[in-house]
Amino acid sequence: MKLLYPTNVDGEPELPARVTLVRYDPSSPIPEQDRDAELLVSWGSTVELMREAAAALHRLRWVQSLAAGPDVELAAGFDERVVITSGRSLHDATVAEHALALILGGLRGLHLLVASQPEHRWRGDLSGPRVERAGGRLETLHGARVLVWGFGSIGQTLAPHLRALGARVTGVARQAGERAGYPVIAGDQLRAALPETDVLVMILPHAEGGGPALGAELLELLPSRAWVVNVGRGSTVDEDALVQTLRAGRIAGAALDVFRAEPLPVDSPLWDLPNVIISPHSAGGRPRDAAALVAENLAALLEDRPLRNVVAR
Repeated sequence: MKLLYPTNVDGEPELPARVTLVRYDPSSPIPEQDRDAELLVSWGSTVELMREAAAALHRLRWVQSLAAGPDVELAAGFDERVVITSGRSLHDATVAEHALALILGGLRGLHLLVASQPEHRWRGDLSGPRVERAGGRLETLHGARVLVWGFGSIGQTLAPHLRALGARVTGVARQAGERAGYPVIAGDQLRAALPETDVLVMILPHAEGGGPALGAELLELLPSRAWVVNVGRGSTVDEDALVQTLRAGRIAGAALDVFRAEPLPVDSPLWDLPNVIISPHSAGGRPRDAAALVAENLAALLEDRPLRNVVAR
C-alpha cells in the first residue's frame, strides 16, 4: 500500500510495514509510477493539480488534507468513495497567534507607525499621555468586547490569549451555550451583539451558495470604534461593503489575512485604505503535528474505525 506524502511538510508519520511512504512534489503532477497510490496527503497544491490527481489515482481510498478548510480537495472532484479528512487543529496555534497580532497591530496603530518610518516621521499624535477610549477610540484589549464569529478550535485557542490581556470574549456558533468556558451566542443573536462589539474576529469556513456572512447590513451595526479581523475565508466578508464602510469612517479599521481573490488584485481599493492591514494569507501555513494526525487516521482506516476530521460532501 502506497502513501503519497508532500515534500513541503517536515517529518514523516510512523507507518505499519505494509504501507510505503513516497514523497511527491505538490506543485507538480503526480508521477506516473506513483499513480497506483491508495493514500494521499495533500498540502499546498492547486485545484488544477488535485483535479489531475483525482482523475489519475484510480486506486485511491483516502485523502488527508493538512488544511483546516480543505477547499482545494473538495473542489477536485474525488470519487465519492474516497474519504476526505481535514487538517482541523493543525493550525489552531499559528492562526490564533496571527489573529492576536493583527488585533493588537490595529488597535495600537502599528500599521500607521510602519508607514511613517520610511518618511522618518515621528507620530506624536500616537504618543504622549493617552486617555483610554477618549473620543470613542479603542487602543487596548483591556475591557474590550471581542466577538469571535466561528468559535471552533481556532477561536477557542485564541480566546485565552484575549482574556489574558483583559478582553471580554464571546463566541458565535450554530448553537448558543458555553464552550471552553466562554459564553457563545447563536447566529440569531448576532444583530443584538454587534452594536456593543469592539473587535469582530471572523474565523468562518467557506460556505457554498448564498452571499458573504458579513455584509453591509451587519457592518452598519458595528460601532465606529470597531475593528474587523478576518483569518477565516475571504468569501465570508463582502469586500465591497467593507470598503464603503471603511471609506465612510463608520468603523475604525480592518485587518485581513484572507480575501475574495488571492493574491489580492493590485487594483483592489483595500491596498490604499490607511485603516486596513493586509496580510497575505499567512496566518496558517505551518501545520503542526501533521505526521501524528496522518498516522492516527491511517491506523483508523486500516482498522476500519472512524477517522478524525471527516469532511461531509
